[in-house]
Amino acid sequence: MNDALALQSVFSRGNLRQLAAPLLIVMILSMMVLPLPPFLLDVFFTFNIAISIMVMLVAMYTLKPLDFSVFPTVLLVTTLLRLSLNVASTRVVLLEGHTGPDAAGKVIEAFGHFLVGGNYAVGLVVFIILVVINFVVITKGAGRIAEVSARFTLDAMPGKQMAIDADLNAGLIGEDEARRRRAEIAQEADFFGSMDGASKFVRGDAVAGILILFINIIGGLIVGVLQHEMDIASAAKNYTLLTIGDGLVAQIPALIISTAAGLVVSRVTTNEDVGQQVAGQMFGNPTVMLLTAFILGVLGLIPGMPNLVFLLLAGALGGFAWWIMRSQTQLAATQVVPVVQDLQQESIDASWSDVAPVDVLGLEVGYRLIPLVDKGQDGDLLKRIRGLRKKFAQEIGFLAAPVHIRDNLELKPNGYRITLKGVEIGAGESYPGMLLAINPGRVAGPLAGNTTKDPAFGLPAIWIEAALREQAHVLGYTVVDAGTVVATHLNHVILSHAAELLGRQETQSLLDHIAKDAPKLVEDLVPKLISMSIVQRVLQNLLEEGVNIRDMRSIIETLAEHATRTQDPLELTTQVRIALGRAIVQQLYPGSIELSVMALDSGLERALGQTVQGGGNASGIEPGLADTLLRDTAIAAQRQEESGLPAVLLVPGHLRWLLSRFLRRAVPQLSVISNAEVPDSRTIRVTAIIGAKS
Repeated sequence: MNDALALQSVFSRGNLRQLAAPLLIVMILSMMVLPLPPFLLDVFFTFNIAISIMVMLVAMYTLKPLDFSVFPTVLLVTTLLRLSLNVASTRVVLLEGHTGPDAAGKVIEAFGHFLVGGNYAVGLVVFIILVVINFVVITKGAGRIAEVSARFTLDAMPGKQMAIDADLNAGLIGEDEARRRRAEIAQEADFFGSMDGASKFVRGDAVAGILILFINIIGGLIVGVLQHEMDIASAAKNYTLLTIGDGLVAQIPALIISTAAGLVVSRVTTNEDVGQQVAGQMFGNPTVMLLTAFILGVLGLIPGMPNLVFLLLAGALGGFAWWIMRSQTQLAATQVVPVVQDLQQESIDASWSDVAPVDVLGLEVGYRLIPLVDKGQDGDLLKRIRGLRKKFAQEIGFLAAPVHIRDNLELKPNGYRITLKGVEIGAGESYPGMLLAINPGRVAGPLAGNTTKDPAFGLPAIWIEAALREQAHVLGYTVVDAGTVVATHLNHVILSHAAELLGRQETQSLLDHIAKDAPKLVEDLVPKLISMSIVQRVLQNLLEEGVNIRDMRSIIETLAEHATRTQDPLELTTQVRIALGRAIVQQLYPGSIELSVMALDSGLERALGQTVQGGGNASGIEPGLADTLLRDTAIAAQRQEESGLPAVLLVPGHLRWLLSRFLRRAVPQLSVISNAEVPDSRTIRVTAIIGAKS
């Protein structure tokens, strides 16, 4: 019983699929040593032809090379199968060749007689031509394309990885999609590298075919004349025809497989297979066929030319071109949709419906960018914007208002504008069908295109044609499409204005969301201890300085603890920042125990402390002292960033808010934290002293 269950588990459906490949390899290798009867040779030769045809058809119907990533392995297995069949058929030819032309099976006999008319001289020439075509033309070309593609793919990997990271950081894709794209890039490089090596199998197969041909002919003559006492003419005819039939039945599938390899590595990745590409690009323009028909017609009228053939083909091409033109005209006519405008009675009196509310977030586009936001034209910008809002909610801690998109004919055709409560906060241009190559600062060379700047971060960039994508990747550019340019700019603007997006309604929705899990916590705070407006102001203060509000439980608990002592939003914000200190420091120094920070000179610290004690704000700082502070801080922050460190200024708690507001506009990349916000587990290393006399 146990043995039966074990056998059943071994031969289950899943295990059989796993055993198929090893069994096939063992069977192929066994054909080299075990004698096969002619009937089995016929079966295996037919199977070899069928496999080669299947491989070529699969290669034609794939949309991109990775859809047929197993092709290098298939190439090796089919080459090994052909060589094994050559060895098995050679054994039969030499042993039984004296009995007649069907000694090695009907398939070899058919290829030796039907395809070359039984003439071994013609068969020899045809065989050599097939080998030359396979070896010199197709295999060599496919191998060269695979070699170049592998090198270009490896060179372009850093640029493609940066483009994936840019999409991930902008919220256009998630971690799973980024991981899938990175794996696809690595698989693409492995595939072309494997194809470069696998093409050597086919070239070796062609050489082996030539050697086997001459070995079989010479060996057949020796066996026929010396062992079977045949005359030289009969032995030459029998064994040569059998050998040529054997060679042709192996080389024709080899030629088909090599053609499939060329199709896989030479095609450009699109959403169409090879047949659709050829039909659309070669025969989609009737003007080309009309000109071709005209030239053939002129040649057909020249005396001495095969007039009938030329004129017949010219007429066929002309008729085909006319049929395509007529089909295109009918298609265009059916796509014209009449527009009917209903005239409505004009409203005499104004109403409240005439007062349109201002959109919190708006995106206005020029008419050439409408396809990016139109679902009917496969525009994916709407989907990307939904992804941005989701990523914003996950990282910042609240759900921003939806983005209302509309066209604006007053903008440039390729222009767009981002508005916040009706006021423009960002603008740029994007060109559908083109790509923006962004220079991250370490590119290897220039590109042909229109020089511009990345609208989101102001980096130098170039608008390039889509055909230059791979070249741009190789040179180190980060390449993004037109929709990604707009989405990235919108994401940057939303993050920069997160505090303004947190209105009273969003604050109430956020508290309602927290109340689902901790109703008592929210109920004890609002409105018993503190008003909604103060909670909103505290959250806005945090967002203005780049602190996310995901840990709402800690924020509410801290507000509840200190609300009985003070209602000042600034003081409450200070206490909340201390409670969130671990998260703030982790955001600035992920995975690092040591904090490399800038600090204030003791004299400057005392002068600023006197300003705060006198009840002054940033405008109360003495002008000369303010200039020194701004200049030294900007220089130190730049040095920090050049060293790969975050620009962080560590100050006493009573100076943090003053310096944060004062330095924010001049040094936007600067973060100001207080000593009380640094966890005890972190060590501090001061890298620069602001205001120190040199």
